[in-house]
Amino acid sequence: MLEKELILLSMKNAVYGIGLLFCLLTIQFPFLLKSKTKPVIIGYVGGFRGLIATDSIDVWRLSHINYAFIDIKDNRAWLHNEATDTINLRKLSELKKINPDLKILISIGGWSWSKNFSDATLTDTSTRNFALSSIDIVSKYNLDGVDIDWEYPGMIGDSNTYRPEDKQHYTLLLKELREGLDSLGRVTHRKYYLTTAVGGSQAYIDHTEMDKVQAYADYINIMSYDYAGGWNTVSGHHTNLYISSGDTSQYSAHRSIQAFMAAGVPANKIVMGIAFYGKGWQMESTDNNGLYRKTLKSARGGGFTYLKDSLINKNGYKDYWDAIAKAPYLFNAENKVFISYDNERSVKAKCKYVKQHHLAGVMFWEYNSDKKGYLLKIIADKFKYVRNNK
Repeated sequence: MLEKELILLSMKNAVYGIGLLFCLLTIQFPFLLKSKTKPVIIGYVGGFRGLIATDSIDVWRLSHINYAFIDIKDNRAWLHNEATDTINLRKLSELKKINPDLKILISIGGWSWSKNFSDATLTDTSTRNFALSSIDIVSKYNLDGVDIDWEYPGMIGDSNTYRPEDKQHYTLLLKELREGLDSLGRVTHRKYYLTTAVGGSQAYIDHTEMDKVQAYADYINIMSYDYAGGWNTVSGHHTNLYISSGDTSQYSAHRSIQAFMAAGVPANKIVMGIAFYGKGWQMESTDNNGLYRKTLKSARGGGFTYLKDSLINKNGYKDYWDAIAKAPYLFNAENKVFISYDNERSVKAKCKYVKQHHLAGVMFWEYNSDKKGYLLKIIADKFKYVRNNK
């Protein structure tokens, strides 16, 4: 009898030892825990233009659709274009009948509709009511969650109302939404998602509590684009993966991601932003093919389908590649127009980065900018998204 007890005891100790060793190894070397889950592909779909042609959306190459945007009025989430929003949300929800794994979220805010976030989150009561009104929309239209696109807490953005307290109020909003969505999930027996789109700058990090925010969010969608814009007096890449020179004032997706990780956001919650559109400048000269040279004013960029079909190596525009930044650009020497954008090559590099650094996946702005799906097909192929015909 004693011999059997000793054998059982030794077996238990062995199992405990193996388990302890595994825990220690995965803490020290987290990459040993390889998830079988594919990286997410989150597409922002714009409903602000009116009715969406939902039958043209490639549902098999997306994991999430974020409906952009829901506005804020009287401290409540508000369908600004109710006549078309209601139809769009219903039709988007019906896409889940085709791909049951597809998740549909409402995205609240955006550049133009972030003016009332500060007021809506000013008190505990207003924050709770705002969160509940958002969740009501999710429940009413059989959706899967909320994306907060506050541009930006504690900063003026598009001439927005803002306060120093936004820093804490942003965190409390995510907390209220998380608790409310979890409460709804206990009733419906479903998982609801909470995500937030964040600016890629250090200033954004300084005005928020990202270590606390990430605890409530499923994904942190870094807007790793618009690094350069019409306000710049010198041209540059607007959605580059890396910095291409020693200028420390430049931003890049890599720099933004590293900064958010340093601020307390784990890699497996970070989603890298990809631009499905280009930004253009009228240049002063043809020097250096327009890159990092003085600009005169902004010029038309356009969505990637337009760029590929009409401008890339056509109509006087020549395609160039910055090997350090892993970013393409176009330049027309005759009319002195420079365009920064993402293409197939840069998107492949970004997908490779996501897998190498064990990030959650990618998101892109915006679906309508690449109607032919040139870039989405590349992303889905790299992340091994395949159609399920079951």
